[in-house]
Amino acid sequence: MENNRNLTVAGTDIEEIKRKNAESGLSYNEVKAMLAQTGGHGTKKYSDTDPEEIKKQIHQDISQ
Repeated sequence: MENNRNLTVAGTDIEEIKRKNAESGLSYNEVKAMLAQTGGHGTKKYSDTDPEEIKKQIHQDISQ
C-alpha cells in the first residue's frame, strides 16, 4: 500500500477532501456567480447560463 498521501497534521487526506468537494455540487461562489448571471429567483427560463461552464470558469480562476 502506498503511503505518499498529502495529509494534514491532524491526519486529514487533503486530496480526498478536494475530490469530495468537487463532487458535492455548486460551491458558495458558484451559486453567487450563477445568480449574478441569471438575475436571481424565477429567471432561469430566460437564462442561457450553463452551470457546468460556470464551475469550470471558477475553478480555473481559483487555480491561477
